[in-house]
Amino acid sequence: MIDLLKSGGLLMIPIIICGIAATYIIIERCVYFSSIKKRDAVLLENIADAIIRRDFSAADAFCVSAGTPVAQVIRKAITCRSMQESDMREMVQTKMDSVIPQFEHLLTMLGTIANISTLLGLFGTVTGNIRAFGILGGGGSMGNPAVLAGAIAEALMTTAAGLFVAIPSLVFHNFFVNRVNHAITDMQAHVTATLLRLTGRVA
Repeated sequence: MIDLLKSGGLLMIPIIICGIAATYIIIERCVYFSSIKKRDAVLLENIADAIIRRDFSAADAFCVSAGTPVAQVIRKAITCRSMQESDMREMVQTKMDSVIPQFEHLLTMLGTIANISTLLGLFGTVTGNIRAFGILGGGGSMGNPAVLAGAIAEALMTTAAGLFVAIPSLVFHNFFVNRVNHAITDMQAHVTATLLRLTGRVA
């Protein structure tokens, strides 16, 4: 395996780094989304009852304990409950806009890694082929076929490695973008329900 990696040449180093970074981001985002889903489930179960009882100190404590983007927005709504409804909605919307980047954390980097890995693999293909044709043009292939084979191996290995990193990175990037969109939609629904309870429109 190590020999295969070595055959890819120096371009394997940035490709490997991209692979390590992509693996970290994928694991971190999976853990993050799983964690906030569980914490939000507990929060929403407790917060509705606390607001109905008008126990805002308990509701605030539930939000602080959860610490999720949804909890932060609901806490802002509770803090602004004494404002006029239009002002309260504006404050809540501003807070909602400010927490959305928490869902999108590192996703831009993951998409960039998918693109860069593909390009690095293509670059390795080009440089490997240049070496191979240079050897053929110089007549060196007859004297040292191992050199020619090494150039071809470099071209193929970097291409394979680049795609090996790029494909899962792209798949998970799209998956997480979809998760973000669902998370934002769910957050808007939960916050709207909270606002209706705070304004007394829903019991």
